[in-house]
This record gives sequence, structure tokens and C-alpha cells, in this order.
Amino acid sequence: MQGVSSNLSLKELYEIDENLWLEETIKLLKANHLEKLDLENLIEDLENLGRRDKAKVANLLEQIIRHLLLLQYWTEETPYNSGHWKAEIRSFRNELKRNLTTNLYQFLEKELASIYDDALGYVIDKTEGKLDNLPQSCIYTLDQLLDINYLPENV
Repeated sequence: MQGVSSNLSLKELYEIDENLWLEETIKLLKANHLEKLDLENLIEDLENLGRRDKAKVANLLEQIIRHLLLLQYWTEETPYNSGHWKAEIRSFRNELKRNLTTNLYQFLEKELASIYDDALGYVIDKTEGKLDNLPQSCIYTLDQLLDINYLPENV
């Protein structure tokens, strides 16, 4: 490994400086020196990357759902907060659009009910259980949730 002490293995480098480990790993991959890779840590990092990406898009979708529910159902707060909620919905949609891939879209489709349940729990807590009209299952399609212009009809 050029630039790294010859006494230091790639595995040891991972423990000391993960960014340098990543740079060296990329160099090895580009040079097709697959036999020199630290496969154990590479696999772990790739798995973590996949989990992180899924968590990020799920969180963004949950935020969209939270704000749509607040906008649509917390009518006593609508005059004071609708502009903020709409702006947040737009912001989360824009960020989600920048991070969404085909695989992550499919992940969101599969997890939509669970993500909705999490958002619903948040809204119930936020409104201190005052809203008895919240739908118990998701009333939005994934395409509606991602559509930059979609807002419920009664808003």
C-alpha cells in the first residue's frame, strides 16, 4: 500500500483511520488488486451503507407523512402552522427526491405501512391525543407522498 507503512495491514488501518482505509480500498479496487482487500470490513461498511440509506429515506418519508397528517387533520392549528407544514413537506420531498433510487423506492413501497404507523404515533403524541379522526392506516399512495405538488383536497 503506497503511502501507508508496509508494516500496517489494511485491517489495522481500518481501526486507526477509516477514511484512509477507504481511500486505500478504493485504490485497490481500481487497480483490480482484489486479493489485497480487507473483505471483512468492506462487507461491513457496505451493509452499513445500505442500512443508512434505507433509514434516511424512511425518515424523510415519515416526516412527509407527519406533516401531511398535521396539515390535514389538526384544523385548530392550521391557521397558524399550515405555511410551515407545507414548506416542511416540500423540503422533505426535495431531499427525498435527491436520495431516492429504484431499490430505495421499492423499499419504501414495502415499508409504507410501518412508516405510516411511526408517523401516526408521532402525530398522536404531538397533538396529545386530541385528534380522534386520524386514519389508522395510510390513506396516501407512495406516489402522492413523493409528488412535489400533492396536498390533500381539503387543505
